[in-house]
Amino acid sequence: MGEPVIRVTAMPADTNPYGGVFGGWLMSQMALGAGSTVSRYASGTAVVIGATDFRFPGAMDVGDELSIYTTIAKEGNTSLNIEVRGIARERNTEATKEVCSGTFTFVVIDETGRPRAVKDRPALKTGQEL
Repeated sequence: MGEPVIRVTAMPADTNPYGGVFGGWLMSQMALGAGSTVSRYASGTAVVIGATDFRFPGAMDVGDELSIYTTIAKEGNTSLNIEVRGIARERNTEATKEVCSGTFTFVVIDETGRPRAVKDRPALKTGQEL
């Protein structure tokens, strides 16, 4: 699976009325991780234009740690599809389980807000690595 793109702990404010971690919070964490992957890969700004295939196969409790993993599934001329998985680790153990997954589609944009080719990365600054 590699290294997580982001890692965060679920807090009481992240729960639904039934006391479980809210699916919308999980989706927002997935979008943040996918966006981070895209902006680093394309060396610039990208906007989400779609999201599909959401699954929530496991429940997560307050205090559990969520790790978000991403994979670039498809690269188009101006867009990228990012597959995302969320793995929760129980707070006081090493036990883990998948709690969410989905696919996000992003379009890479230039400084004027218009789509630009993914390949047209801005020149790297001195000392900067991809």
